[in-house]
Amino acid sequence: DHVAGVEQLLAHTMVPVYGPKQSPATCITEPLLEGICIILHGLECLIIEVPGHTLDHIAYYVKTPAPQAPILFSGDTLFAGGCGRLFEGTAEQMHDSLNKLAALPEKTRIYCGHEYTLANLRFALAAEPNNAELKQRLENDTKARADNRPTLPSTIALEKRTNPFLRTQVASVAAKLTTETGHEDRMSVDIFSKLRDWKDRF
Repeated sequence: DHVAGVEQLLAHTMVPVYGPKQSPATCITEPLLEGICIILHGLECLIIEVPGHTLDHIAYYVKTPAPQAPILFSGDTLFAGGCGRLFEGTAEQMHDSLNKLAALPEKTRIYCGHEYTLANLRFALAAEPNNAELKQRLENDTKARADNRPTLPSTIALEKRTNPFLRTQVASVAAKLTTETGHEDRMSVDIFSKLRDWKDRF
C-alpha cells in the first residue's frame, strides 16, 4: 500500500526507504519495528505499529522542538473524522491501534494518508447527530474546501471530540448505532466493528 513507483525511483537514486519490517515490499532498505526511533532532518521519529487497515501498518510520531506541537503521520489508520477500512486486519486490531493513537498528547497534529474529511464528517454526523462541535466542524471544513483550503492537519483533541471511531465509549454513539442496526452492543470493540460496517455501507 502506498509504495507504487518506489522501485523505479531507487533505480535512479540511492536513498533510504523506511518501512515496516513485516512488509512484503522488497523496496524497503531500513526496516522498522514498534518503539524504534529514527532521526530525519534532525527530528526524532518514533515508530508505532498500528495493524488494522493492513497487518504491517506503521505510523510515525514526530517529536518537534518546543513550542511546536508534535506531529503524527497516521497513514490510513486514523483519518480526519474517520478511520481506514479493514483490508487485512480485524476490527479488534484497528480498535486497539486507534486507541493507541488516541493516547498521544492531545495537541498532536495529525497528517493522514488521504483527505476524506467531508465524507467522513457526514457519516460522523449520522452517527452522532446531536454533537454540536461536529456540526460546526463540518460547516467549517465544507467552507475550507470550497475556498480550496485543506482540512488538515487535525489534532488528537479534535478527533476525540468529533470522530465517532474514537468515541465508541460515548453513550450517544452506541445508542444511535443500536437504532441503526437493531442490535445493542456494550463492548467498545463491538461498537467499533458495527460502526465500521455501517460506514462501509454509508
